[in-house]
Amino acid sequence: MSDIKLAQQIAQTIADEIGAQAAQARAAIALLDEGASVPFIARYRKEVTGGLDDTQLRNLETRLTYLRELEDRRAAVLASIDEQGKLSDELRNDILAADTKSRLEDLYLPYKPKRRTRAQIAREAGLEPLADGLLADPMLDPQVFAAGFVDAGKGVADAKAALEGARAIVMERWGEDAALVGELRAWLSTTGVIRARVAEGKENEGAKYRDYFEHAEPLAKIPSHRLLALFRARREEILYLELDPGTDAEAGHQYAEGRVAYRAGIADQGRPADRWLLDACRLAWRAKLHMHLLLDLFNQAREKAEAEAITVFGDNLKDLLLAAPAGPKTVLGLDPGIRTGCKVAVVDATGKLVATDTIYPHEPRRQWEQSLQALKHLCSKHDVELIAIGNGTASRETDKLAGEVISACGNPKLQKVVVSEAGASVYSASEFAAREFPDLDVSIRGAVSIARRLQDPLAELVKIEPKAIGVGQYQHDVDQYRLARALEARVEDCVNAVGVHVNTASAALLSRVSGLSSTVAENIVRHRDENGPFKRRKDLLKVARLGDKTFEQCAGFLRIADGDQPLDASAVHPEAYPVVERIVAASARPIKALIGDGSFLRALKAEQFTDEKFGVPTVRDILKELEKPGRDPRPDFKAARFADGVEDIKDLREGMVLEGVVSNVAAFGAFVDIGVHQDGLVHISALSDTFVKDPRDVVKAGDIVKVKVLEVDVARKRIALTRRLDDTPGQATSRAGARDERGAGHAGRREGGGGRGQARGNGGAGGNRPGQSAAPANNALADAFARAKRG
Repeated sequence: MSDIKLAQQIAQTIADEIGAQAAQARAAIALLDEGASVPFIARYRKEVTGGLDDTQLRNLETRLTYLRELEDRRAAVLASIDEQGKLSDELRNDILAADTKSRLEDLYLPYKPKRRTRAQIAREAGLEPLADGLLADPMLDPQVFAAGFVDAGKGVADAKAALEGARAIVMERWGEDAALVGELRAWLSTTGVIRARVAEGKENEGAKYRDYFEHAEPLAKIPSHRLLALFRARREEILYLELDPGTDAEAGHQYAEGRVAYRAGIADQGRPADRWLLDACRLAWRAKLHMHLLLDLFNQAREKAEAEAITVFGDNLKDLLLAAPAGPKTVLGLDPGIRTGCKVAVVDATGKLVATDTIYPHEPRRQWEQSLQALKHLCSKHDVELIAIGNGTASRETDKLAGEVISACGNPKLQKVVVSEAGASVYSASEFAAREFPDLDVSIRGAVSIARRLQDPLAELVKIEPKAIGVGQYQHDVDQYRLARALEARVEDCVNAVGVHVNTASAALLSRVSGLSSTVAENIVRHRDENGPFKRRKDLLKVARLGDKTFEQCAGFLRIADGDQPLDASAVHPEAYPVVERIVAASARPIKALIGDGSFLRALKAEQFTDEKFGVPTVRDILKELEKPGRDPRPDFKAARFADGVEDIKDLREGMVLEGVVSNVAAFGAFVDIGVHQDGLVHISALSDTFVKDPRDVVKAGDIVKVKVLEVDVARKRIALTRRLDDTPGQATSRAGARDERGAGHAGRREGGGGRGQARGNGGAGGNRPGQSAAPANNALADAFARAKRG
């Protein structure tokens, strides 16, 4: 197949999958191959791609990589078989028609170079005619026929050894039959039941997995988070996992053996060789095919589960990055601690560090009054507007101190906000932080990060490796390369959706802008430091290594406030400034008078200002941008208020209604920080009064929610919450509950470390739905887990 035809075929395949035309896919692929980024294509090349959005483009990018890898592997397989002189026209056509990597490897298996097998040894001993003879004529008596192949010099001592060698040959032949393997794979993937049992003597060591000690569930229906938990337990040698061919395992095995026999043309007709041949079919399935397909299907299921987990992490990361910024306000950051004290950092409205301190209000020093006066002095001296408190160890005690500081200051504008400090310690010890604050103690850097992430979560969190932010499920169990690529793409999309002010952004933030490498980002900062703020976007072309192609990719996402060109503060790309000039000319009004005049701009017809390069979609985007130039898509800033006196899990009581912040969203529910150092779980069944298929349909990370406490298990650090405030604590329903995920996928917030860089959460249960009968339970959590286990 020619390269052009192959490219067309790939484009058509992707177009069908993303719901687009082949021409759209071809155009997008061409742009990606030229080095264009997804954000750039989605925003500034709508005419070229026919309006493909960023989600379609990301899916296109992923599938393009897979299909090109498939084609590379296909070419290698064809070359390998051809070199062996075994490439028939039929086999070539089958290989060319293979649409998945699994199918391609099935076809290649008989020709794949491998270590010497028992079947190969048997062939070398001259036993293949024995196997072929029995297959061709079952009327032959195996013992009598095999006697003619005994040859001690070739290692065939007797008829029994000869028949064992012949059996190895037919078993390998059937095990490498691509059509048979494909049929059995499809069947087993539908009917297979994954079965878990605890390893002997591991009951205590693996207590966190006890819900899985005797567990069975259809492989096709098992949720991704549960499957990853099982695989983790197997990796830790707590559980053994098997794949039964159906709920009646023995019946399933017999069916599979029958399919092998049917494919081989074998039937029990009472002939001398029939029993020997059927035994070979049985062993081919049980000793070879079943194990091969178990590994294959487990790998496929794991890849699918990992993809779902990566998507969950990416969605949560996006919500966190696009959380509402407090804006340019002076913030005092508090990184709580007990023995080592609370680290204090004050940053001004631009994020510049202006003051630091360490206070010791808690055990063992208990310098409460001195700490209060120190914070009061800093707030008054620097006109602090917000106090950001990290949510790690001693955060609620420190939050109480901040409340007293606000009262002592008598400033009605001063507010306190508890901020997630996930990843702050990672930033503190990073090379970037060392360059930014070379003379600052590592622990103080964490307080700076906490303060800045309140001002602008996006600008600060981009300095941290996405995995360390810890808002995923099972992120340590998935393919780390795939996870990193997916999260980097999410960060890129978020940064470019918001836009970046080039005169104030850090090199870390600039490096996430479309087209900018870390080197060019650092060159921009260096040029800015040496020559002063940029006055016009086109001045970026003076930056070292920032050429025309890079400028094309990045310019639209970079903002210059109060510059010489008003459009430079907007998302209008410089290449489209002539379109704005036509709009200005047609309106006979200066550009500054035009910007922001929504009623006038909405009355204009986009069709009036199009040309051969810029069509209606782009002109509409321009008119919308002129209405609100540089508009920030993030929501307005709000802060949750934790309940006074509720600072520890022991302070919780059933029936309490509390305000909290959604810290993480998983496939089975949402974790909510209610200010007690341990997130509670709102199970998916308790997220809404209506049916919820995906938790992210109703909540996302960073949302402020009201929840009711259903049950508290202090010993196991589990909190069951519900968003249905009329639910009754101590009751459970058939839909309520969640399996114990805490030890198997979500680490609880670590005491002493604040859970930095860790996924947080615990097991929990929801309540009953209105209209459902609810039976009292001695332990709602245990009851809910039991119900969840039953499906």
